[in-house]
Amino acid sequence: MKWARSVVTPVVGVVVFLAVWESFVRAFDIRRFVLTAPTEILSELLDDPNAYWSNTLVTAQHLAGGLLISVSVSLVVGSVMAASRYIEEATAPVLIIILVTPWVAYINSVVIWLGFNDRPIIFMVAFTSFPLLTFGVVTGMKSADPAARELFASVDASRWEVLWRLRLPSALPTVLTTARFAVALGLGAAYFSEGASSGLRGLGVIGRRAALDQTRGAEVLWTTIFCTAALGISGLVALSLVEKTALRWHASQRD
Repeated sequence: MKWARSVVTPVVGVVVFLAVWESFVRAFDIRRFVLTAPTEILSELLDDPNAYWSNTLVTAQHLAGGLLISVSVSLVVGSVMAASRYIEEATAPVLIIILVTPWVAYINSVVIWLGFNDRPIIFMVAFTSFPLLTFGVVTGMKSADPAARELFASVDASRWEVLWRLRLPSALPTVLTTARFAVALGLGAAYFSEGASSGLRGLGVIGRRAALDQTRGAEVLWTTIFCTAALGISGLVALSLVEKTALRWHASQRD
């Protein structure tokens, strides 16, 4: 019963949201480029589902590749920062600068630097999500139980054992929570970077071309936005499944 409710309730919420969206567009006669009705988006999607599916997969690959790099680097950097207060205080301002700088402003520079291919897209995904994930790693590792740390110290455990058996498990809840925001940041970076890279595939490429099309560009543009949102939701669902599997021991996963 609880499982059915957890599935049905979000579906009902989405249906109501789409119904309100459709009614709003129809009632106020909103221009297509400003806001396209969900039924028109669905019609466009059904006209050529294979094209949107294949390009969504390309964007998903860019997102996954960038996030994988970002998680790997942030675990290394975050571990070093958590182990040294001096390094943390020296590194944190740099990460904050990266985090608050509007990355949309320098996408074109990155594309010119790395070339008109997949590399600038993956780089932008990794670069934009890296500070957020690193702060999550640092916060999680520093929140390790003090009593457990004293126990490891009493048995003269090595730094590697403390990291692997205590700090990393303690950081997992925070890292997975932070990863939800990193997915959103990385997805935006992937979409805009695809458009800036002038590649041949990806939702961002289709969206940029559609923005210049005055005939049926509105439907295409909003369909790419819809597909991007669906991709983001899929990523968050996948993270939830990972969280339930990896954090069975954690209080947040207990009924």
